[in-house]
Order: sequence, then structure tokens, then C-alpha cells
Amino acid sequence: MAFNASSIHLFIVTGLSGSGKSTVVNALEDIGFFCIDNMPVVLLPTFLELLQQSSWEINKVAVVMDVRERRFLSEFPDVFRELQERGQQYHIIFLEARDEILIRRYKETRRLHPMAENPREGIAREREALAELRSRAHRIIDTSDFTPHQLRDHFFDFFKDLVPKRKLKITVMSFGYRHGTPSEADVMMDVRFLPNPFFVEKLKMKTGKDEEVRKFVLGKKETQEFLQLFEKLLLYLVPRYVQEGRSYLTVALGCTGGIHRSVVLVDEVARWLNGDEESIVNVVHRDIVKSYK
Repeated sequence: MAFNASSIHLFIVTGLSGSGKSTVVNALEDIGFFCIDNMPVVLLPTFLELLQQSSWEINKVAVVMDVRERRFLSEFPDVFRELQERGQQYHIIFLEARDEILIRRYKETRRLHPMAENPREGIAREREALAELRSRAHRIIDTSDFTPHQLRDHFFDFFKDLVPKRKLKITVMSFGYRHGTPSEADVMMDVRFLPNPFFVEKLKMKTGKDEEVRKFVLGKKETQEFLQLFEKLLLYLVPRYVQEGRSYLTVALGCTGGIHRSVVLVDEVARWLNGDEESIVNVVHRDIVKSYK
């Protein structure tokens, strides 16, 4: 099989120790990159060729390379030259930060610098050792003033043309308080203030999936007012969860037994959320099959 270098988007993430490479590689994984941390640079051409020969549908690759791999500095010029001769396009992203920021990060993590026991001395040595690689970088990013969230968002914006828009996976769950609250809930609402079908004899043994129960619950003025307000709340919250990098969101609504009111409301909320093309909605009725005992 011929080596088709143009089919792989290759990004080489490098830079100073403590500059945020781990945050960057986590962000790239979240947006669909196949990521490898600390790969020996001499293996890179072989790795790319194996990708081409495999059945894996991988076309976005990010490789973190730095001074942790002892032969990196001596071998990267020849390896990068080989990639160019093959026609493999690559993009070098070099991360750095101010000395005082790097020193503070080392103190916070209590990790040793890979080039010296004294962080300041190690940083100076590393800057000098990486000078040639920095001069080859296609993009240099000073992470001194970035929080981890800001750095992640920066890369989301940078790679937006390579990555399809992410969809938030929303689980809408009904539950009964008598069976305990769901620990996985991000947003939880208590709907026990609504009239309870359990006390209507003909509805007692039915569930929120039955049309008679749905009509009873949805026919109440309080229910309609609550749904309007709750939908406005979710309309406000969901985009902000996406902005914060969340991939999953669990919205839980609870009533006494998790059989009547919460079931009806979860189905209504899910129906409304399904109209949002930016979300994937899953419905879970946790306690609907449990008895009244």
C-alpha cells in the first residue's frame, strides 16, 4: 500500500516542561485526535506508515515530544527531514511560559524538572536545548496567563476547522426519592410539589407512560408553569456546559416513587431537548418498574 502522507493531519506538540502539554493533549483527545505522549521521535515515520496500512480510520494525529525522551534533541532534525521527503505535512506547536510561572507550577505539583534538580537551572538548560526546535515551530504559544480551561478552549478554536461540532450527550432521568437520589445527576429538580396521581384511585397502579396519568399531570396549571420555567433554565445552562467543555450532562427529576410525575415530566423535557440539533438525548426512568412497597 502506497504511503499517502497527505491524508494524515499531524501535529507535533512540544515545548518547555510545565508549559501545559498535558492539558493540550487532553483537549486534543476530546476533539477527536489520536494522541501519543512521549513517543520516541525515531519511531514517528514507522508509526505513520503503520497507520496508513491499517484499517483504522485515523486522520488526525497529535504527538507530544520533548526532552523526556533523551535522544529527541539529537534525532528530531533527521526525522523531520524524512517526513518532508515523504511529503508528510506536519505542524509544530511549541508551548512555553515565563520562568516564574514554570517554577510556581513545579512547586505546586512537586515534580522534578527533567534536566536539573533545581527548577530554575533546569528551565534555563531546557530553553537553550530547545532553541532550534522553537525556531522551527509553526505556532508558539505562551501559556503563562492561561488557566487550563482557557488553554483548552484556545485549542478548540484553533482546530475548529478540522473537528466537527461536538454534541452534548444529555441523559434525562426520572427517579423516586424513596429509592435515593442519583449520584450522577448534574442538575436535579424535586417535582413533589405537583399533585400526585398516586392518590387518584384509578391512576394509582398506572405509570407516567399511561395516557391517563400524562393528562392528569400535564393538565395542571402548576405543571405547565414549571415546564416553561425549567425549559428556560436548560436553555440557559446547556450552552454554558458545552462552553466549559462538558461532553455529558445528566438532568434528573424526582418525585416520591419515580413512577408518575417525574416520568411524565422527563418525557416532556426530553421531547423538547430532542429538538436541539446540538444535543443527543437519552431517557432513563430509573425507578418506574419498582413496586410501591
